[in-house]
Amino acid sequence: MNTSRPSLFGMLLLAFLLASPAAAADFGTVVKQCEDCHGGNGVSKWDDVPIIAGISAPIHGDFLLAYQEKTRPCRSSKFRQGDISRPETDMCAVAAKLSAADVKALADHFAARPFVPAKQSFDAAKAAAGKALHARDCAKCHANGGRNPDDDASILGGQHLKYLQQALADLRSGEREATKKMAVKLSKWTDAETESAAHYYASLQ
Repeated sequence: MNTSRPSLFGMLLLAFLLASPAAAADFGTVVKQCEDCHGGNGVSKWDDVPIIAGISAPIHGDFLLAYQEKTRPCRSSKFRQGDISRPETDMCAVAAKLSAADVKALADHFAARPFVPAKQSFDAAKAAAGKALHARDCAKCHANGGRNPDDDASILGGQHLKYLQQALADLRSGEREATKKMAVKLSKWTDAETESAAHYYASLQ
């Protein structure tokens, strides 16, 4: 279930290296805005917001580029900390304001932060079924229960259950981009299997 797009990230880095020296936003301000939705150091405390700490820099770059290209769902969300009276925003709007330098710096910054699994409840029977499903369909690209950032395939194990449920639903529906191999596998999953996979990844705490 590899969602990485290294060639696109390589294109992004090339654009960064070749770009004229346009001023990037103040890095501290950009990081704070990320943390005001994703939590301090990128460790989300909210079940519908993913933990972004520890995800590899290439994947961070790919995700931000996808939001700039609007190839991922951009649902409106309120700020979770800081000035929570600010109007709601979405990731496409946030990413659109980022320069190539910002994207590279943010990818490196959050990749260096430690991933902290979400402490949450889960259904043990569903998690057991999901573990078998992961071994069958996902383990080749998402090693160690989807917890190895070196796979350059994001981090699944330990993410919030509600976020996992939404992400898997988006991948199955095609709203969120997937590799061809991943899309084929997910197209064969039932709703029950998808739910089991979400509980398995949520159980890895």
